[in-house]
Amino acid sequence: MRILIFLLVWAAPMAAVAGTAPVFPAAEQIEIMQGEAVLKALLYRPEGAGPFPAVVAMHGCSGLYNPSNLVSSRYRDWAQRLTKAGFVVLFPDSYGSRGLGSQCTVKQRPIRTDRERVADANAARHWLQNQSYVSRDRVSLLGWSNGAISVLWTVRRRSNARDDTPDFRSAVAFYPGCSRPDNAAWSARIPTLILIGNLDDWVSAAVCEKMIAGARGRSARISLVIYPGAYHDFDHPNRPVQVRTGYAFSTDGSGRVHTGTNPAARNESIKRVQQWLAR
Repeated sequence: MRILIFLLVWAAPMAAVAGTAPVFPAAEQIEIMQGEAVLKALLYRPEGAGPFPAVVAMHGCSGLYNPSNLVSSRYRDWAQRLTKAGFVVLFPDSYGSRGLGSQCTVKQRPIRTDRERVADANAARHWLQNQSYVSRDRVSLLGWSNGAISVLWTVRRRSNARDDTPDFRSAVAFYPGCSRPDNAAWSARIPTLILIGNLDDWVSAAVCEKMIAGARGRSARISLVIYPGAYHDFDHPNRPVQVRTGYAFSTDGSGRVHTGTNPAARNESIKRVQQWLAR
């Protein structure tokens, strides 16, 4: 296990970070059976027959789509980058599949990070492993915020569901809330990368540090990167830092949170995530 604190200096302006997005393959709408229920998902594929490594990508509390019913620009941006790097990317729609919209202002959420969303992550992995263009032993897990919490629960050592398919190869969690996993004596069974800003007032970097320290000696490799000057959603392609209110959770309990792009943290995290997933 290794804890990494990575220090950065403010870098490129936001216009240079956003850039002009090249054309990339359109998403395919996928349906995955879960018993009698259907899990809807969006699939992005590189050109070619493969087999390719793959990523299951878990959306945050606002859901997979924006208010205009378009895929959130953050997820489109990551899908573009990962498919260009040779990954198949599958986004399970945990909320839309169950008739729900954004859950960011809801405290008692019916879709739990440690149950339904773990089941969604594993169902998506199994579906990918049954596709001829996917390398079965190279499926990784990626998540943001609420989806990142589900990543922590999915890779938790004691939650490993035994089956005849390969486990996730590695995992990445962008700014997860670590309080409940910490209280549950969390440790990871696969290499896990956690990325968070030191100014995040939605979730706490310090609690994630404590969680990782508690896992020392009984966990697979863990790397923690804390970005100075970065708030929640620092990897967003084009969101100026702003204050939002009325959220269900914040570090001070007020529901008031900052969210927005940090160009330096965004650029470094893009490189780091792609290197981590390529291992």
